[in-house]
Amino acid sequence: MSTAADSIPVPQLPDSLRLGPVHLTVSTLDGSIAFYERALGLQLHDRDGEVATMGAGGEDLLVLAQETGAAPGGRHAGLYHFALLFPTRRELARAVRRLATAHTRIEGASDHGVSEAIYLRDPDDNGIELYADRPREQWPAPRTAGERVEMFTIALDIDDLMLEADGEQPRAHAGAGLVMGHVHLHVGDVERALAFYRDVLGFEVMVNVGSAAFVSAGGYHHHLGFNVWLGRDVKPRPPGTAGLREWTVVLASLEQVAAVRERVAAAGLDPQDHEGGFMVRDPWATAVAFIAG
Repeated sequence: MSTAADSIPVPQLPDSLRLGPVHLTVSTLDGSIAFYERALGLQLHDRDGEVATMGAGGEDLLVLAQETGAAPGGRHAGLYHFALLFPTRRELARAVRRLATAHTRIEGASDHGVSEAIYLRDPDDNGIELYADRPREQWPAPRTAGERVEMFTIALDIDDLMLEADGEQPRAHAGAGLVMGHVHLHVGDVERALAFYRDVLGFEVMVNVGSAAFVSAGGYHHHLGFNVWLGRDVKPRPPGTAGLREWTVVLASLEQVAAVRERVAAAGLDPQDHEGGFMVRDPWATAVAFIAG
């Protein structure tokens, strides 16, 4: 027997969704540019005063905005990490070799079943993940009802990964095909975050482990993760602190962007005009922009 609730359409973002640039506040722009060039092999695309854009020669991946004297990130809502997705396992191995050549500290290395990942931090304590996906047909099947895929964390076999680039000389620049794969946030409540990101914006839940959830469009393992690992009382990022200014969702058309904006307005939230679309803030004031591209 159907109920009134069953007839309410579930919002869903288009399968063609992809992520655009992540915008960060940094304390010293020159130092951040040097780090991302040296350690990650990114290129400076443009600089206008205290704002710089960086990437791998294609679309912008990062927008860095200097706020002189900004304090490193602390215990607040916002960025856990942004994740750069390499097109192949070999490119990820080359990235690890680049980190070693630059004497960059690696914070962790994990096998998540769906992907292999390296973790580190930039000079302002912004979290970074570098990863490569396994083919979808190799992703672990879900073991829990209501989930779409199995994700886990075990130690990465980094020796096996490095065989992909065995005998190669270190490469100064990241190769073409590098994209923003996902963003992972600190929030104060997973269910409240789901009410925003799933029920209003239209992301689909792939995995929910209680203290963290992973959502996406088009069946991807996750375009967005959020967790309460800093506690359920975290507040928005304080002024004068380095961290996430906004992250970007790119949809295929202005009509698709408008449909999401209508849902946001209907939920009583405040979508703000943004170049190419609109911006809205989650319950912890973390900004996400939806644009057409």
